[in-house]
Amino acid sequence: MLGLIRASAISVRYPVITPSFSSRLCRAKQAEGESPTRPARRLSNRKALGERIERSIDAFDRDIAQPENELYLLVLDDGTGSIAGTACLFSKVGQTWPFYTYRLTQIVHHSRELGQRYCEDMLHLSNDFGGATEVGGLFLHSACRANGTGRLLARSRYMLIGQFPNRFSCRIMAELRGWVAPNGSTPFWDSVGRNFFHMPLAEADRYGGINGNQFIADLMPKYPIYVSMLPQPVRPLIGKVHESSAPALKLLMNEGFRLTEHVDIFDAGPVVECRASDLKAIADRECGVVASLGNQPKGRPALMSKGSGRDFRCWVDHTSSDPAGLTRQGERFAEVGEEVAHVEF
Repeated sequence: MLGLIRASAISVRYPVITPSFSSRLCRAKQAEGESPTRPARRLSNRKALGERIERSIDAFDRDIAQPENELYLLVLDDGTGSIAGTACLFSKVGQTWPFYTYRLTQIVHHSRELGQRYCEDMLHLSNDFGGATEVGGLFLHSACRANGTGRLLARSRYMLIGQFPNRFSCRIMAELRGWVAPNGSTPFWDSVGRNFFHMPLAEADRYGGINGNQFIADLMPKYPIYVSMLPQPVRPLIGKVHESSAPALKLLMNEGFRLTEHVDIFDAGPVVECRASDLKAIADRECGVVASLGNQPKGRPALMSKGSGRDFRCWVDHTSSDPAGLTRQGERFAEVGEEVAHVEF
């Protein structure tokens, strides 16, 4: 049953999340170190960025009964019309080309004659996440990292999933940036991938982002890798998150994600997953109708969303405990009579 919502009539500039449907995203500032993913994954290639925007526009405009291979690109409007951040959803990975991770397993060796028994960690090339929805592409300008703006940008993806569950898989996953040395090198890549690709990590990552992952299937070793055969300093870095990605990992874990036995094939960063129905933004979401406009925001902060297709919007508002419902913070986001979804922020 839909509750009634009381909204404020104040007119203030607040950040809001919208679908990307403009080339103005090409002018978005994406400073080094502001993404929880590897720097090479940034869409610095203008052509690749334009293609993603077009894919996203097409996905938002189509009626979709079930996920296929869509990309949804959300942007953070900082309240002045400038784009200060982006977030992506890949509705069903592993369709156009395989989606690879390394799965970390153990094997036990036992010699009765020598009286020796020991466990070995092994890395297996895996396609286990084929068909899942991936959340990623999170960029946020440093000037906007305050007052929960990063959390708004990250969680807007889950509000989109909750609003249109048929467009996404019931299994949600994310990759995070692995450990990088102070000099900028990636020890895991230098010890494993570089031996087979003969190129720097940034070049391999950029190539995969533009041309797909078939080259991984062509060149990556098909047999398991014994972790004990890697250089000793590299072993404890497998599954270790880069310090710049630690806040992103915390957000994911708070939302309901859990660590898996999988790591990124390039830098061995952690991979997390969650059932869509277990995401807090989905499990705890409620719906209501704006019934009136108040004068002042009050109550607890809430994440709110509305609209379909290009009209999807997500922002932070306030909820009150009385049956009248919510207090809205910006007259351009929702009007009297509109239905909105909300969850505690």
